[in-house]
Amino acid sequence: MQSVNTASTNFQERRINSMRKRLANALLRAKAALMNPCGDQMTGWLIVVLIVVVVGAVFMTLYQGSITQIWNSIVAKITNLLN
Repeated sequence: MQSVNTASTNFQERRINSMRKRLANALLRAKAALMNPCGDQMTGWLIVVLIVVVVGAVFMTLYQGSITQIWNSIVAKITNLLN
């Protein structure tokens, strides 16, 4: 018979392992798509490019203010050096 703590721990472990298993399977499928010599490698590369573009867009959206501030600072320093 399991205690409440043991049952809770087992449930959480199953959830974590399930997520790890899903991530591992997704990575294996992506690797298989990219490494398959007779398959459609273009699809795999398009997926990789799509992921990079989405991550870049999220990064730009989240840090747009900081990026703008840094860029304006760089432009101001270059302008001051040229004047």
